[in-house]
Amino acid sequence: QVQLVESGGGSVQAGGSLRLSCVVSGFTISYKCMGWFRQAPGKEREWIALIYTGSVTTYYADSVKGRFTISQENAKNTVYLQMNSLKPEDTAMYYCAAAGARYVSAYYCSQGSSYDVWGQGTQVTVSS
Repeated sequence: QVQLVESGGGSVQAGGSLRLSCVVSGFTISYKCMGWFRQAPGKEREWIALIYTGSVTTYYADSVKGRFTISQENAKNTVYLQMNSLKPEDTAMYYCAAAGARYVSAYYCSQGSSYDVWGQGTQVTVSS
């Protein structure tokens, strides 16, 4: 059974940091598309950080570039999102996602629409 389980969310003051974890079961993250998305109240879900784990190619939304880092730990079948210099506008539910396709490429992983396997989400709240 495929499962993506996020953890690490919470409340933090502006300028603070959090690290989100996504533990994957049911498939290995090697040579896969993995990503982090977020959805703020009243807004559409958006991708913020994507990674092709085969070549460790990463992609970031402009809103988080330079502040957030996506990474993988294959031995633990886990993907992380390190979030620094958090801003109140980063407040959202954060979701881990994977592309369910069997064969992927770095380009495929760069497309938010490629992701179709989702975790349950973890809330991040940033106060000013």
